[in-house]
Amino acid sequence: MTDTRGQSAERVLAPNDIIVSKTDLQGRITYANDVFLTISDLTEDTALGQPHNIIRHPDMPAGVYQYMWDTIQAGQEIFAYVKNRATTGDYYWVYAYVTPSYDTRGTHIGYHSSRRAVTRDAITRVEQVYNAMKNAEHGLTGRARAHASLDVLTTTLERTGHTYSQWVWSLTHGDTP
Repeated sequence: MTDTRGQSAERVLAPNDIIVSKTDLQGRITYANDVFLTISDLTEDTALGQPHNIIRHPDMPAGVYQYMWDTIQAGQEIFAYVKNRATTGDYYWVYAYVTPSYDTRGTHIGYHSSRRAVTRDAITRVEQVYNAMKNAEHGLTGRARAHASLDVLTTTLERTGHTYSQWVWSLTHGDTP
């Protein structure tokens, strides 16, 4: 799905589509449903065992992933807006729910994520914050990059008086933070 100028095109999930994937503790894909494989242009053989960040879009701020990993590694669930990239270079936005997975003995064995379609209004509002976060990352590498953009997110949330979860909820349900 590339447009006539050779640029990447946006893919949009149908309202009832749900992307599901599971990873091990290191973030390697252990399960991917057909919706995940189709929208990402992957096959089960090419997806399984690969790091989940094979679909990471370069527009995504490192601070968002830092916050996600910190949250799920602490045993908590998280909702987040994420821009992903298919193997063709096309992109798609999702509203992601990520939670730790446990075996029957209660041992932490990985992560489970389900993703749904997002509204254009939510994308517009998320992009404003994510663009500011990406600007803060400019010229930085590694952890410094993630920390700089996470600082922007934290400052933005402090100004609105919202937690991260409250901000995401407001975007999802059309409330103004």
